[in-house]
Amino acid sequence: MPFWQIRTKTRLHGFRPIRPDDLYGSLGGMTYQDPDVIRRLLTETDRWAIVGLSSNRERAAHTISAFLKRVLDKEIVPVHPKAETVHGETGYASLADVPGDIDVVDIFLRPDLADAVVDQAIERGAKAVWLPLDVVCEPAAERAKAAGLDVVMDACPAIEAPKLGIS
Repeated sequence: MPFWQIRTKTRLHGFRPIRPDDLYGSLGGMTYQDPDVIRRLLTETDRWAIVGLSSNRERAAHTISAFLKRVLDKEIVPVHPKAETVHGETGYASLADVPGDIDVVDIFLRPDLADAVVDQAIERGAKAVWLPLDVVCEPAAERAKAAGLDVVMDACPAIEAPKLGIS
């Protein structure tokens, strides 16, 4: 049954159809999928730290980092506790271990783990954080925005780039 046909009970109004916000969480009126921000990050940045990237080819981080490197010509930096070399790039155990500047921190972790990584990205002086599809952490996104970082949440570069005519 499609989600719009499912009904949920509300305290004041009895039953009503489920809305997407019920499933994915409200973004509090803030937008974290601004096409201008997405376009800028996909075209005007160079170095992406991919947190959660390992040599496991079955994981989304592996596929998306390959897309970023090969299609969008980004320098990728694998960040994973195992510090594996992925796509020929040296891996680091944490964001703190990564030398040099970071433009975008792409966080392939559960929302409860992504929260702390956003704080690390702010400390590191990253210019942006990107939370992939189904990773929604509003408090972390709001802290990043307040610290002056661009924020994209619940979006995928491999989906957004073709939509914007970038790849």
